[in-house]
Amino acid sequence: MKVLGRYLVSDPKIGHGKPTFRGTRIFVADVLEQVASGMAWESMVEEWLRYEV
Repeated sequence: MKVLGRYLVSDPKIGHGKPTFRGTRIFVADVLEQVASGMAWESMVEEWLRYEV
């Protein structure tokens, strides 16, 4: 696992090494896509919490 910052990591065992938020399987690219589309933060959080195991 490679630490990319305080909250981001890249682990070849998770998503083939694509950057994720530490301790999750949430891809940084997915969150950035939601931000770019104008999705509200609250909606993003609700959506990601639905998929939490």
